[in-house]
Amino acid sequence: MDSKPDRTPAGDLGRRVVMRREQLGLSREQVAERAGSAPGYIQYVEERQATPGIGFLLRLAQALETTVAELTGSTTELPPGIGRAGYHTQLLELGPQECHRLLSTHGVGRIGVTTDDGPAIVPVNYVVDGDRISYRCAHNTLPATAADHPVAFEVDHIDEALSQGWSVLLVGRAATVTDPEASRRLDELAYTTPWAGGPRNVWLTITPTRVTGRRIRVLKSHAVPTDGEPRDPST
Repeated sequence: MDSKPDRTPAGDLGRRVVMRREQLGLSREQVAERAGSAPGYIQYVEERQATPGIGFLLRLAQALETTVAELTGSTTELPPGIGRAGYHTQLLELGPQECHRLLSTHGVGRIGVTTDDGPAIVPVNYVVDGDRISYRCAHNTLPATAADHPVAFEVDHIDEALSQGWSVLLVGRAATVTDPEASRRLDELAYTTPWAGGPRNVWLTITPTRVTGRRIRVLKSHAVPTDGEPRDPST
């Protein structure tokens, strides 16, 4: 007779709680204190397919500086940025060093190309290779048309809970990687195969001539009561 597993697989709620908690740099104990709960119950929610009541979900969302809709996945099929703008925001220009830091080593970005039908933008999985950006695609696809043309490449991050975020834009020329050794090296560097699947074995590299970035930062957080007017949370 098969033995039962020690732990039920975590549900989507648990994974979102863990991800948001780690984004904020909080321990389970800190989240529990904020939510008026016990650390053991926070662990239970994170590691099992828990279905907490709405009262706890509201407190948990507040503790994690987000919303119940975000925690439960109600907004997963909606475009980012549907929340209200923050109060007392500041738009900052980012320097090249900060832009490269935000690009990290890999991720999903958007490549902008010019076609016979006009401009087009498509998402691609990318890797950072020194100062350059590289991505894989298939022959005769839209991302492949970027070869030997000037292109724009953009990545961004939106924090729905805090109504802030950043974006980085690279402008440069794309080129197909034709050297087999260079392609193998990029294969080894890549964190993942393309999410779109299929035989996507053509590497393109963008050598940037310009890198710019912007960040929207909320200078001071305010609670927003039901009358829609900002109010200092300490009052």
